[in-house]
Amino acid sequence: MIKIANAQFWVHDQEEALRFYVGTLGWEVRSDVTMPEWGFRWLLVGPVGQPEVGLVLMPVPGPPMLEAGASEQLANLVAMGAGGTLFLETDDCQAAYDDLSARGVVFNDPPTPQPYGIDTSFRDPSGNNVRLTQVLEFDLDRS
Repeated sequence: MIKIANAQFWVHDQEEALRFYVGTLGWEVRSDVTMPEWGFRWLLVGPVGQPEVGLVLMPVPGPPMLEAGASEQLANLVAMGAGGTLFLETDDCQAAYDDLSARGVVFNDPPTPQPYGIDTSFRDPSGNNVRLTQVLEFDLDRS
């Protein structure tokens, strides 16, 4: 069986991302390994109580992996929110919104009823999209 283990966000600054995901969101560090010979740091965080999946906070690569111009383009795309979206689920969207707002998270919109549940969103310090959803149960047998 193949399972999803981790997802990745490009980040502009690993320390800033670490402060946000661990300090502000309350997640935990799963792995923080620096390989000086490669000039590389593997930084993996994840929600407390959900050890089977994590988020790799990967710095936007520069030379030699990417040419300087391409690195700058990627960093700009990430800042605009084009780096992808992380979907988080909660049992109470309003309570999570209130708690995270009090911790300094700036939301794009308030919790809003949608056909699938109650939903809101925010961005991390690099610009990556994060959606927070309270999925509502539906009776699929109803016509």
